[in-house]
Amino acid sequence: MLSSHEIFMQRAVSLAKKGTRLAYPNPCVGAVIVCDGKIIGEGYTSAYGGSHAEVNAINSVADESLLSKATLYVTLEPCAHYGKTPPCANLIEAKNIPKIYIGCVDTFAAVAGKGIEILLKAGREVHVGILEEECIDLHKRFFTYHNKKRPYVLIKWAETQDGFIDKEREINSLEEAKPTWISNELSKQRVHQIRAIEHAILVGTNTALKDNPTLTTRSYGGVSPVRILIDKNLRVPKTYHLYNGEVRTIIFTEQEASNEAVQFAKIDFSKNILPQIMEVLYQEKIQSVLVEGGKQLLDSFIEQDLWDEAFVFVGNDKFEKGVKAPVLEVKPNETYALGTNTVKHYTKEI
Repeated sequence: MLSSHEIFMQRAVSLAKKGTRLAYPNPCVGAVIVCDGKIIGEGYTSAYGGSHAEVNAINSVADESLLSKATLYVTLEPCAHYGKTPPCANLIEAKNIPKIYIGCVDTFAAVAGKGIEILLKAGREVHVGILEEECIDLHKRFFTYHNKKRPYVLIKWAETQDGFIDKEREINSLEEAKPTWISNELSKQRVHQIRAIEHAILVGTNTALKDNPTLTTRSYGGVSPVRILIDKNLRVPKTYHLYNGEVRTIIFTEQEASNEAVQFAKIDFSKNILPQIMEVLYQEKIQSVLVEGGKQLLDSFIEQDLWDEAFVFVGNDKFEKGVKAPVLEVKPNETYALGTNTVKHYTKEI
């Protein structure tokens, strides 16, 4: 059974999940303010440039005099540096909040214990590590980006019962460029939900040519991720969806090119391209990327052990021949059903 402190922190975690995508490149933090066992204020991080969770929670308190005897629950250590907004640790001190429960320490160098230090020096009672695993998982994209200097990488594919991700097919016209559906409608919605959470989505040339994907969240209603295409020789026609200007799009190529609808990033294809792509995405402040194919690209991420989380959607069909699915040599952390489909979910420790 959860303690009262864990229950309030759980509420903070659920609040934070409401704004994950909009907060980039900031972490989406959740905050809850409690007085005499009742929630009197709560909030989560606003869209980038806006107020942090602690500020929104404090501003939501109707009677500010209650703050002097209240307890703040926050999923991540309050910031101690000036960015787009002033330090939250200083605000908490100024508002005389006496007790602070923190889910996990912020390992970002500009904070890294400094927020906690400010509060302790001010004589506040500080507790760290309430629902720590859940809070670390909540902020895993932010931690990976700053600690590993690359985006948090998710890989995803759908495969048949007999282990294929596609049929052998050639595309000769735009009209023929359509995905080979393996998963059901529930799985499709789940994929689009994942897209709405992640900062960017990545595909290779063959997937773009065969499927003409939009790479949006049209089946879920969230914010569409930044679209990323690897296209060494710019083989994908300008008539394809990726050039429609609907969503910010970055194309990695070795060619000199310009187009108002997309952003080109030139890399050296004679060398390992994945570290180069990770470096560009890091510089672009992209904190997570969902790799959706194709086979060669997914295998490259797996072979180079450059992934943090994976989703494999297993449909009901059998192809008997075609493009073999990638293989993960580890067991899934969880397996669950989505209607007639099975989802295998893999995660690594951060």
